[in-house]
Amino acid sequence: MVGDNLRNIMMENKIPAKELAGKLGISPTHLSYVINNKRNPSLELMENIANILGVTMSELLKDNDGEGLKEKLPQSSLLPKEERDIARDLEKMLSNLENQEAMSFYDGEPLDEESKELLRISLENSMRLAKQMAKKKFTPNKYKK
Repeated sequence: MVGDNLRNIMMENKIPAKELAGKLGISPTHLSYVINNKRNPSLELMENIANILGVTMSELLKDNDGEGLKEKLPQSSLLPKEERDIARDLEKMLSNLENQEAMSFYDGEPLDEESKELLRISLENSMRLAKQMAKKKFTPNKYKK
């Protein structure tokens, strides 16, 4: 969890929570909720934490066993054709997002590689979930296992 990783990184760097909260411009209580896994931090807050602590977003997102988000995605019950469709649609979406007009909400600055990877993982996860939910909802009962 993010909070556990954050706590470990803070201990390694000997940075007190109050000092980090001050540098981040948030209350110590808010940071405490994040450290204790009671609140999920926003992407902007996680980027600020990573920058201040000198770590990557991947380090903050790693699970206790050292695996990142991508390795923890659940195995899907999708057919090979559905997997290919998701991969094709995902590549199409990502190539369209690299267009400057598509990313205008991001102040015209290009995304760094880490943000692109997080966006790709999020989109892929969402597409898989949507496909699985549609499959569950629209498959007739006689074909369900």
